[in-house]
Amino acid sequence: MKTAAIYARVSSDKQKEENTIASQTSALIAFAREQNCDVPAEWVIEDDGSTPEDELLLQFQGMIAEYERAQILERSRRGKRHRALQGQVSVLSGAPFGYRYKRKTDHSAAYYEIDERQAGIVRWVYELYTAKSHSIGAITRLLNERQIPTAKETGRWERSTVWAMLRNPAYKGTACFGKTRIAPRMRVTRPLRLRGGVAPRNSANHELPRTEWIEIPVPTIISEETFALANELLEANKKHAPRRTITPSALQGLLSCAKCGYGLYRTSTRSSARTIHYYRCLGSDGWRRLGGPVCDSRPTRQDLLDEVVWKEIARLLEDRQLIEDELERRLKAARNSDPTQRREETLRRDLARSRKSIERLLTAYQESLLSLEELRSRMPDLRSREQACLSALQAIEDQSQEQEVCLRLAESVTSFLERLRSSVGALDIIERQRVLRLLVKEVLVGDDKAIAADCTSLVGCACAPWIRIDWSRYSS
Repeated sequence: MKTAAIYARVSSDKQKEENTIASQTSALIAFAREQNCDVPAEWVIEDDGSTPEDELLLQFQGMIAEYERAQILERSRRGKRHRALQGQVSVLSGAPFGYRYKRKTDHSAAYYEIDERQAGIVRWVYELYTAKSHSIGAITRLLNERQIPTAKETGRWERSTVWAMLRNPAYKGTACFGKTRIAPRMRVTRPLRLRGGVAPRNSANHELPRTEWIEIPVPTIISEETFALANELLEANKKHAPRRTITPSALQGLLSCAKCGYGLYRTSTRSSARTIHYYRCLGSDGWRRLGGPVCDSRPTRQDLLDEVVWKEIARLLEDRQLIEDELERRLKAARNSDPTQRREETLRRDLARSRKSIERLLTAYQESLLSLEELRSRMPDLRSREQACLSALQAIEDQSQEQEVCLRLAESVTSFLERLRSSVGALDIIERQRVLRLLVKEVLVGDDKAIAADCTSLVGCACAPWIRIDWSRYSS
């Protein structure tokens, strides 16, 4: 005879009051006998519902589960941060385009391996952006037109992918952990803005300060100088991108108000004979803010201001001694203060610590203070850290040799200036725009009859002296 179990329960207070659970049990026992099944008394289970005590117990279980979840998350974060400080790439989410992720084995820790096919594409993208002045959109179109496969070898290249590639520090040899944190995304709508309030939305990743990132050495694909130049161009693109500009202007993206600090945009008005363009301060527009304008600066004629700044830049280029002194100062600073010197010192200290740890581990094994299994489990991490430091030091040495070549090439800038002086008067708007962005960081416009242009010189440094332009000479 087969054995059966019976489970009966009430699903409402009415059923409990009418004691329907007993009738359910009797009916089920009778059905079991009809099926020639034996039902032991201990296998008859009756559920009378959830009592208040059961609900209280459930709430306690929920609180304990939430507490345990928070503890697990904190332990996981602490463990990942500890491994990141040790230089282990296993804490990263995965290898970016250009690398292959090699899993941890009994003989080696996890590490990144360069994928030469993808690495060539990465170098080509950086060359297009830094050396050939292609935009991110143009690079994306080239990648798709040439049918270059993506990381998953499916789908199309997107602008966001190329943008992320140009910002990823792993390509210069330092993958970073802890770059972002999760925080509520704040969405401000017009009714809430009128009331002075904000509303939370879904959580979002917010980038942390660069000083809080934890660097993990990985193989190098591009030089630090190329990466720094790409990021400098990305920052400049925020100001100088043409966006919806139909007719460009020479000072586009360079003008700021000396009173309020807002940028100047171009507007126009039409007379009976022609259209006149002006530069106008964003802070002087009352319709942009509920409280009205924050600046009382007056609009400035575009043609007059462009001509003033261009004449002063042409006069600056004629001062041969000033250019030569500035170039010599920068070459001297580049020779005496290597930007990678501190990183090299840090890597050498890490290398010395890794080798010292390996030596101590071997000594402990030789003195029977450590088993062979423990030696095999701990040695791969130390060997991986030692190899990563050696690879990073070799990359720095290669970059130093490239820097010497660049310093020698910088001495030929004077010949470029000679050609620029000879054609300075015949350049069109686009060419003047390029020259101004090469030489000028910012132009401040105020009502004190003066304009201040912060010159950055030819190598992109913002420590050159200020040029004072007397507006009264041109305003008449």
